[in-house]
Amino acid sequence: MSLTRRELLELAGTLALARPAAAGSADTSSLDDTARRAAGVIRGYAAEGFHRTATTVDRASADRLMALARAARATPRLEPFELSRVDPVDAFLEIDGRRIEGLPMFDGSFTDRDGIAGAIEQLGVQGSDRPIALTKVNPNAEVELRNVRETSRHRAIVAVTMGQRPGLCPVNAAHFTQPFGPPVLQIGSEHAEAIDRAVQSGGSVRLVAHATRTAATAFNVAADVRGTRAELKPLCLMTPRSGWYQNASERGGGLACWLEALRAVAATTPRRTVRFVASSGHELGHLGLHSYLDRHRSLANGALLWVHLGANIGTSTGPTAMTCSDDRGQAAALRALAAYEIDDLPRTPAAQVGGEALTISRQGGRFISFIGRSAWFHNPRDGWPDAVDLQAVARFARAVSDLTLALANTATD
Repeated sequence: MSLTRRELLELAGTLALARPAAAGSADTSSLDDTARRAAGVIRGYAAEGFHRTATTVDRASADRLMALARAARATPRLEPFELSRVDPVDAFLEIDGRRIEGLPMFDGSFTDRDGIAGAIEQLGVQGSDRPIALTKVNPNAEVELRNVRETSRHRAIVAVTMGQRPGLCPVNAAHFTQPFGPPVLQIGSEHAEAIDRAVQSGGSVRLVAHATRTAATAFNVAADVRGTRAELKPLCLMTPRSGWYQNASERGGGLACWLEALRAVAATTPRRTVRFVASSGHELGHLGLHSYLDRHRSLANGALLWVHLGANIGTSTGPTAMTCSDDRGQAAALRALAAYEIDDLPRTPAAQVGGEALTISRQGGRFISFIGRSAWFHNPRDGWPDAVDLQAVARFARAVSDLTLALANTATD
């Protein structure tokens, strides 16, 4: 995919910020410099467009991340994986001729082009005897919605997504490789009252959740910084890089931390090898991480520890929490965070870990996971700069870099 002249100039400026300082130059380790680099990373990432897996934007985003990793003096690579990409064709709820655009669940079945039509009486609450169920879900309600779909006797489901801000906030397709249940049409919360009124007033309804599947290739961006002691277990840093929309706050903070840690480690010669992976396929059941683990067998539980840079690190509307698999990892993390006065962050029990760290936990691996909360979670308006607290991102990026260097230089497993 070719870049415009404006995009090339912006990327060139970001790359200049990402380069380590030359000997004798000014101190580029300050929080201000870290914030400048983070701003370039997140602003450019959000400007790319909607980061859905295996799309043109997703591939262009991978190429840009490769360029940023090279500027950080690393040697990155693309690791491809195949999937059957879902391409929505028509997705809407039509009530008395008024069309409300939506999005199908990507791990469910789909309707044909005509959809399901009839009197408004066909639409009823979930669990009723109506052909089309109406339910409300949070954008992270994968488990709850799965239970509804598994027990549903309905021909289709309308799921109104209730994020903290108005908008269509899709639920991740956790079972993408094994789709199940009736078609689910997701609708933005701003339409909830209109749908409720229509159900009371009568009329006609039509639900269309039509999509096709296309064989496609997605890519993880990976890099290894080799250690001096090959017998030591490697350290792994992972962050997802795909999602439903621009994802400025959802993914931007994690990517900025990932690049800052890569930059710091690449400038040294660590004792143990450090493996970095920025994975696509996050919104599709963590496809990219599963592919990475399939390619690198035994790494899930064979690494010293996984540092998971999850969603919403440094958002402007919510805190970032930490989850650790054990006290040893937590102590190391708190030491690094304390230097930047962010060690008072909320802590979540290991049994409640989510995101890609859950995959590592299920395979017996150790982890430190950072996941925050955001009012713009999965929202189409999760953009730059309003959704991001740049100084918070910078502090986390510095702390994660220090943590990575400390763990990379431990002498024992």
